[in-house]
Amino acid sequence: MKKFIGIFVFLLLVYGFLLFANPGARSAENHFNLARRIGLFGVISLGAGMLIISGGIDLSVGSVVGLSATLFAMILRGESWVGRMFVELTGTRNETVLGSYAIITVLITGMLIGSINGLLVTKVRVQAFIVTLCGLFVYRGIARWLANDTVKGLGVTHPGLKHALYSDSEMWGLLRPINRALASLHLPQVSVPVSLVIFLFLVAAAIVFLHFSVYGRYFYAIGSNERAAHYSGVATDRYKLLAYIMCSTLAAFFGILYVMQQNSAQPSDTGNFYELYAIAGAVLGGCSLRGGEGSVFGICVGTTILILLPNLTNMWGISSTLEYTVIGAALLLGAILDEVLRRFGTGRSAR
Repeated sequence: MKKFIGIFVFLLLVYGFLLFANPGARSAENHFNLARRIGLFGVISLGAGMLIISGGIDLSVGSVVGLSATLFAMILRGESWVGRMFVELTGTRNETVLGSYAIITVLITGMLIGSINGLLVTKVRVQAFIVTLCGLFVYRGIARWLANDTVKGLGVTHPGLKHALYSDSEMWGLLRPINRALASLHLPQVSVPVSLVIFLFLVAAAIVFLHFSVYGRYFYAIGSNERAAHYSGVATDRYKLLAYIMCSTLAAFFGILYVMQQNSAQPSDTGNFYELYAIAGAVLGGCSLRGGEGSVFGICVGTTILILLPNLTNMWGISSTLEYTVIGAALLLGAILDEVLRRFGTGRSAR
């Protein structure tokens, strides 16, 4: 609890500095863009955070994002054999049906990748760092091979699909009654990025799973002491496998959201260093790299800090080329803080 309070206070300080850094930082447009990025990167931080809590690590998140985004764009453009096969078998080119098929295919791909990672870690007993580091290269290479190393953009195709799945202005029509009421009162209308709403739904599901179910307690037990959890009757391999599947599936889902927002995917670049964002967001939120510690609320706060920091440096006029430097420094600070708090706690318990 003390760690979470400290992180939350740090968030308030960063946000306060941001508001006073530049008048543009207080604009509705900047807050909208921040909320959109928090929603997007919160998805992969949530997956990485739950995996870290269970004692695992995944360095292939960014490459899974790139592969998923590329595959999703190719299916919608009819350039993938799985997309062409679906059209031939069903005889339909309805963009909503094809879009649903593309989403399901990409999510299944993410689940398969997570299964491969998890099985190599749990059954073959290869270190997670090595497995996912190799995956970082392998999945990126597959994406580049599938797309012939060319950008896959949606262009003007599938406008209805994008409007249905990813329309910030309409928010599936949920905000229309609210905005009509605000307009009648001559008040500014509300605009919420759809990525943030999706992230909040995922957060609610993660809270139930991690904090209010026995399976979440298994994650904490495995992360704290895997051997003790195994001797206590917990199917450790099964739940570690589940953690890897959840992480890769959320990375694949991020790839879908990325294409819906950016309208294209570049197999050699999309998702690069995003594993840094995912792990940094979780660690900044209080997830210990040793496993067994962390919370969903902490991951949300850590992701928010991660997005606010580059925006703060930008508003201060610092070059955007230092964005990764800022994120890396924040990640190092979080790791140092975790080590200091651990030693402090150990010292107090010894006394």
